[in-house]
Amino acid sequence: MTAFDFPRPVMTPEAETLRGEVRAFLDEELGALRAAGKYVGWTHADPAFSRKLGARGWIGMTWPRTYGGGERSATERYVVIEEMLAAGAPVGAHWTADRQVGPLLLSHGSEDQRQLLLPGIAAGTCYVAIGLSEPGVGSDLASIKARAVPVDGGYRLSGTKIWTTNAHLSHYAVVLCRTDGEPGDRHAGLSQLLIDLGSPGIDIRPIIDMTGSHSFNEVHFDDVFVPETMLIGLRGNGWAQVSGEMGNERSGPDRFLSSFAVVEALVRRTREKPSDERRAAVGRLVAQVAVLRRLSASIAEMIRKGEDPTVQGALVKDIGTALEQEIPEVARRLFAIEPSPEAADPLSALVGSTLLAAPSFTLRGGTREILRGIIARGLGVR
Repeated sequence: MTAFDFPRPVMTPEAETLRGEVRAFLDEELGALRAAGKYVGWTHADPAFSRKLGARGWIGMTWPRTYGGGERSATERYVVIEEMLAAGAPVGAHWTADRQVGPLLLSHGSEDQRQLLLPGIAAGTCYVAIGLSEPGVGSDLASIKARAVPVDGGYRLSGTKIWTTNAHLSHYAVVLCRTDGEPGDRHAGLSQLLIDLGSPGIDIRPIIDMTGSHSFNEVHFDDVFVPETMLIGLRGNGWAQVSGEMGNERSGPDRFLSSFAVVEALVRRTREKPSDERRAAVGRLVAQVAVLRRLSASIAEMIRKGEDPTVQGALVKDIGTALEQEIPEVARRLFAIEPSPEAADPLSALVGSTLLAAPSFTLRGGTREILRGIIARGLGVR
């Protein structure tokens, strides 16, 4: 398999049956909001909604039953998250825990850590944030300054993490920090710690984005004691563990479906007011989404086989987020609308809210420059 081979995804009859169940559920839960153009999006959190998904077995779907999982296929999980994203469901409370933390603990966590978190995550009642980026560090994650000093019985953690999604709602955070060596050592000496966010010495400060929403946070750790039992995996192996997480974070449909509600609205509006230009532009968008869906779904197959999707995930994320940002601009050009989240016209409301969120699409999960460096290494040209 070369760096840019994508296996053929297989949509089973079981997965397509499940798709119908999910759509019926979403129509009942979100139908009125969608009809009014009130697209929420996957970064928004609704704990009650997450609990409903957990009760249906739609979180931790591929995990072992002993940890609350459903032991279902990666394809079935893909169908559920695809439908949630396309509908703009408010899945933010459990999203990071389901997408990244669960697989991390299944691969590297201790049995105690799995028993502590996984059943609650699968039930939609336990939420976990990821502490990676730091002020002044940008995309150069290897130069982080947060440090956990080994002490008797554990570590003392000090430092600051930024853009920590939904930390204010989360019960725990997985924090990448330096336990050994100096910043110049780059990847060596980094570890991952599981932090109880109710511990003394933690200050969670809100960051309000351009949409007026609060999902981002700055989290400050001031000499926080972390028991040694909360070290995830091996001390000093944090960089390798985080790199494995990134394949899951970057390859999913959340990297090209953030603007999908606008595509659906564009299709409906073009049927009502057709022209050759509009048909051609909307057709191109639909074709691009279809290709990205095929690539993204094939990565679910790679993960099922235990293959490393790092390069393929970077490619999907880079192309996908660029398309997400282009979609609302196409809508503005085709219909000369005045976008506003408060507009009475559903298309104008969708475009308005999407435009405000769009600058973040190419930042979250790694900037375009970082992703293209990964892709270049996969091609052997860097």
